[in-house]
Amino acid sequence: MSEAITAAVSDRICKHMNKDHSDAVLTYVQVFGQQQAATAATMDTIDAEGMNLTAQVEGVAVPVRVLFDHPLADAKEVHHVLVEMLKQVNP
Repeated sequence: MSEAITAAVSDRICKHMNKDHSDAVLTYVQVFGQQQAATAATMDTIDAEGMNLTAQVEGVAVPVRVLFDHPLADAKEVHHVLVEMLKQVNP
């Protein structure tokens, strides 16, 4: 059984994504958050319904909420959904 999406799990996922996959975080903001002009982004929190990100748009920090297409059950599903979202953009 995978881990529930707790605050600690959210923090761990966000730190990993911001450190190792900043290009993917920027894609989430630009494509799924409709902030095409964003030049950088950070993932702030993630939960079963979606993710909260901060986009840098023309030097201004813009909060962005990206919703998932269904509620996620656990941390393992978060991983799969984030990967699938990128595959939609870059098949």
